[in-house]
This record gives sequence, C-alpha cells and structure tokens, in this order.
Amino acid sequence: MKLKKGDNVIVLTGKDKGKKGKITKVMHDEDLVVVDGLNMWKRHQRPRQRGQKGSITEVIKPIHASNVALLDPKNSKPTRVGHKMVSDKKIRVAKKSGMEI
Repeated sequence: MKLKKGDNVIVLTGKDKGKKGKITKVMHDEDLVVVDGLNMWKRHQRPRQRGQKGSITEVIKPIHASNVALLDPKNSKPTRVGHKMVSDKKIRVAKKSGMEI
C-alpha cells in the first residue's frame, strides 16, 4: 500500500464520495485506512447498569484503500503514487504533476 498516515486523500466511492480528509490510521494487513471525520456510523449502546440510559454514539469506520486516492499537492486532484530515487533515497512523487509528496 502506498498511502501513509498524514496523507491528504479524496474518497472515490461510497456514501462520502468526493469528500477530502487526512489519514489518521493505516492498517496494512487488511488494506484499510481511517480518514478523519469520514465514514461515520451510528452505534447504538444498551444501558450498562440499572438506571442508566442507552445512547447513540458516532464511530469512525475504516475505508478500503482502493476507495481513496491521494491528493496531488499542486492542484488538489486525485493522483497515483510513484517512486523516484534522489541521491540514494527513495521518495514518493505524484504521478500527475511529478511533485514530491
């Protein structure tokens, strides 16, 4: 997976299509990413003790990495990620503009 924590991404499919956000967590084993403030779901919780009330909380769920695309730093459009060698270091570059990420 070529996405990292802190990358700015745009959602390509699903209920949040077109929304932009920053990656807060990457799960490499499952190819999932958590984007801050996107893919919010409501979780109903039963009362834990007698006399308490139940509640509805909002939970951020992960999105599959194939459903998000990195934003190009030059023009803020979706782009793919490439790699380039610069003085014995491998850096990530945006395919559309060629700018370093």
